[in-house]
Amino acid sequence: MSTMVEVGDLRVACTITGNGPPLLLLHGAEGSHRMFDQIAPHLAAWFTVIAYDQRDCGGTENPDAPSTLQDLAADAKGLLHALGHARAHVYGTSFGGRVAQCLALCHPKVVERLVLGSTWPLPLALDTLNPEGVAQIQALRAQLPDSAEKLVSYFLPEAFLETHPQFLNIFKDARPATARGVRRAQTVADTPALDLRALTQPTLLIAGTLDRVVPPEVTLGMSELIVDTRSLRLEGVGHAGVAQVPEEIATHVGRFLRQPTLEAVSP
Repeated sequence: MSTMVEVGDLRVACTITGNGPPLLLLHGAEGSHRMFDQIAPHLAAWFTVIAYDQRDCGGTENPDAPSTLQDLAADAKGLLHALGHARAHVYGTSFGGRVAQCLALCHPKVVERLVLGSTWPLPLALDTLNPEGVAQIQALRAQLPDSAEKLVSYFLPEAFLETHPQFLNIFKDARPATARGVRRAQTVADTPALDLRALTQPTLLIAGTLDRVVPPEVTLGMSELIVDTRSLRLEGVGHAGVAQVPEEIATHVGRFLRQPTLEAVSP
């Protein structure tokens, strides 16, 4: 079911599928909730899957004003409450993982268990963790739409793109110079002073070995900060694992979220 939900001064575009405990999906910086189109049907076998567009993304309507990471976390909480959920499992990938971290730290009662895929830790900026990769991506983004296919190769391995050429078009309509795009870039660059050591929710870390955007050691290294983690390394998978190996990731996520009891893992 696709719908628009009133959350404060926003009209949030979201899609809800499946039945069971709520699972909120948080998309990355570049797109919308459509990035979960391949994985959502697999997760919907066990969960009520809620995928939505963040501020200045997709079909969501919001004021023409700057926003912070805390604003996005408050939006996520507000959306869950508007849909009748006091708590939910939360799965954020790439920048969505940053929103998920902020949500879990600022509104801990809302988050049951946490899945962080291909993301980097608060409060650090990605350009300090992967300076060369970020510089190259920014240069390609500035040349859109002409650089669309080359930019995709940072998010998905070339071998995968050869057999799935439809993904070469995912950035063809991107227009970063718009006012909306500029606001989004400013939000993505936000680095609130939040301490991951305060995060207590059981957390699954997922990284692809071929991730050129967020190196896998960055994501998996978050286990040194978060008190209760499990780690999943996906061989031959790039940054957009939810598109490349959706069924495999859904299986691991489903197993983690559905396990009745979890033994804590010390950093």
